[in-house]
Amino acid sequence: MSANDTALIVIDVQESFRQRPVWQDDIARPFIRNVQALIDGATKRKIPVVQILHTDNDDVFQLESGFVRTLEGVAIDPTVLFYKKRHSALVESGLNVWLTERGIRKLIICGIRTEQCCETTTRHASDLGYQVDYVTEATLTFPMQHPSGQVFSVEDIKMRTELVLAGRFARIATVEEVLQAVSHKETGL
Repeated sequence: MSANDTALIVIDVQESFRQRPVWQDDIARPFIRNVQALIDGATKRKIPVVQILHTDNDDVFQLESGFVRTLEGVAIDPTVLFYKKRHSALVESGLNVWLTERGIRKLIICGIRTEQCCETTTRHASDLGYQVDYVTEATLTFPMQHPSGQVFSVEDIKMRTELVLAGRFARIATVEEVLQAVSHKETGL
């Protein structure tokens, strides 16, 4: 992976989620640290940082709400910003055209929510022929309850996402692994 053909895709890291009843600061804190490390590392390596923000008819996801903005605690100066209305950041947002025009074929995926928009974008990107690194530790989700009543923890959800993505749609990697891979490719090490 080199910085020339790679982009960091930061999906839905926005204040809208803090307004939801599922939000938990204790779960979000490590995510914020990890996503910031990934953004800073990509910026330092001159990897384009693509910010995606989700909009829809839900009160807190409407542009007019004031919550469709970068999540407090995250500093990002994106190369480009796209708005999306679907789960995949590649549907009707202009992202795929932008990536194609720049010869970008490798994506680093992070953001909110692990099992929804991040996973969906990863699957879609893979089907379009992109090579994807999925950085689970830089994704955020919250416990979910199955209709049966069983509660799935954050760890359960992340493990399931890794299970279905690994080797099929993406390489599962840590922040450190992704940034080292780019550095090694650039220096030839």
